[in-house]
Amino acid sequence: MATDPQSMTSHARYAIYYLPPENADWARFCTAWLGWDAVTGRPVAHPDLPGLPHPVAEITARPRRYGLHATIKPPFRLAPGRNLAGLRAACAALARDLARDLADERADERADQRAPLRCEGLALARLGRFLALRPEGELSALNRMAARVVAALDDFRAPPGAAELARRRQARLSPAQEANLKRWGYPYVMDEFHFHITLTGPLPEPEHAPVEAALHRALAGKLPAPFEIPDLALMGEDAEGRFHLIHRYRLSS
Repeated sequence: MATDPQSMTSHARYAIYYLPPENADWARFCTAWLGWDAVTGRPVAHPDLPGLPHPVAEITARPRRYGLHATIKPPFRLAPGRNLAGLRAACAALARDLARDLADERADERADQRAPLRCEGLALARLGRFLALRPEGELSALNRMAARVVAALDDFRAPPGAAELARRRQARLSPAQEANLKRWGYPYVMDEFHFHITLTGPLPEPEHAPVEAALHRALAGKLPAPFEIPDLALMGEDAEGRFHLIHRYRLSS
């Protein structure tokens, strides 16, 4: 049985994610596709999709423990002297600041007609050897928000150890990514950030097309347009390496 994160006194790591709305058809399907519900903290039965080169459980093994999400601030261990209560308070204060600033940016629009962050939609796309959902349209506000979250909560992050740094560097990082790793503990933040909701592990080239086609069929007519981000989620990693929702923080008053 999955551990209830609310009853845990500590977590291995924390992260700030975008978590999709629980009542959306596309989110329900993609949660089942991955096989882990980070909101309820329970496994979910995989859907039966025809045309796949391997069982869904194999295709989704790598991203499953994170649940259906997009990373905003990557997983981190708490720095010495920091605790979950302080992190929660900082997340709440940050969400209030973000909500105020986002409201100022859209002051000439009716706030009750749109979420604080909105893109044209979500689309299935290749991301290197992976398949993911990517936002379409103007992304500058989303990218600014992500950079601000990374920086604002960085005092809570313990520096990565030598083994983690070595593992990250196996990816042959660019100079900018190496600089991010040293400063922020993760290569793909700030100008290297690309919002994405991972749906598969790395796929061999011959397997991309059939998996992509199966997902296109399953998601046809379901993906949101527009795509909105009304809140951010504080996540905790349990002893088994699976991530659970701790709390959602709204980006509007």
